[in-house]
Amino acid sequence: MNIQNAQKEVDNWIKNHGVRYFNELTNMAQLTEEVGEVARIIARRYGEQSEKESDKNKDLGEELADVMFVVLCLANQTGVNLQEAFNKKLDLKAKRDHDRHHNNEKLK
Repeated sequence: MNIQNAQKEVDNWIKNHGVRYFNELTNMAQLTEEVGEVARIIARRYGEQSEKESDKNKDLGEELADVMFVVLCLANQTGVNLQEAFNKKLDLKAKRDHDRHHNNEKLK
């Protein structure tokens, strides 16, 4: 599924299962909360903190999907074509960062 289709799927879900989109500020707060849940898993599972027993069954993929869902909601309600924006960003990064990363001694 491409990003544009994912935006449509989220919009259909909101129309069929939700009442309406939460407002942009609520969704921004929700996005922050979801990113925090991803950060907690990463910090404890891959970082130096020990993982609490209650965190061991947390699904990183599910939490990343939560982040994606809210990002897609924000894109929909603010009129952003995320597929187009992502394609432009990827092109920009390819042009801007290609030599930068190949010449980075820290990455060798």
